[in-house]
Amino acid sequence: VFLTDKDSNQVNLKSIIDKPTILSFVYFECPGLCTPLLDGISEVIDRSDVVLGKDYQMITISFNKDDTPKLGQKKKKNYLASIKKQIDASQWIWLTGDSVNIEKITDAVGFKFKRDGEDFLHPASIIAISPKGKVTRYLHGTYFLPFDLKMAVVEAAEEKSGPTINKLLKFCFSYDVENKKYVLNITSISGSLIIILV
Repeated sequence: VFLTDKDSNQVNLKSIIDKPTILSFVYFECPGLCTPLLDGISEVIDRSDVVLGKDYQMITISFNKDDTPKLGQKKKKNYLASIKKQIDASQWIWLTGDSVNIEKITDAVGFKFKRDGEDFLHPASIIAISPKGKVTRYLHGTYFLPFDLKMAVVEAAEEKSGPTINKLLKFCFSYDVENKKYVLNITSISGSLIIILV
């Protein structure tokens, strides 16, 4: 898989995954989930015991073939500004690509998205990758506990697959695009309780 880095150079994704890596997929002008997802990533980078650049790297890939490295760097700068602790900023890598290579990497890690007019339908998650390129854990949602990130990094370093966690968040909460927050999904919870009671 060849993607484009901040300097518009083609890079082989496999060649830059040389340590535990957390992958995130966004598109840079997303009006919905991408902003809270990237906020959640910035926050967990800041709060976690594991250190970006030392213990792991972060790779954010746009799945919109029309996104540019320049826009990616502008976004990256904004999110780095919210991180207070000392990190190696070069280890949060932002990449873009053409539709063929985007499809290859999203298919390889099981990330699904679909164009919907000018926007995209997509999940909110981050994916832990081992230094050998093995998917070791999925973390769903837009808020991540520092412990969960630490365990994902440790398991990736050891080439161990861990269980997918935070599934309840995806099930019980729906994202309210207008108010830009998660809201409790009463229908899902009520339905589950009725089935349990029966």
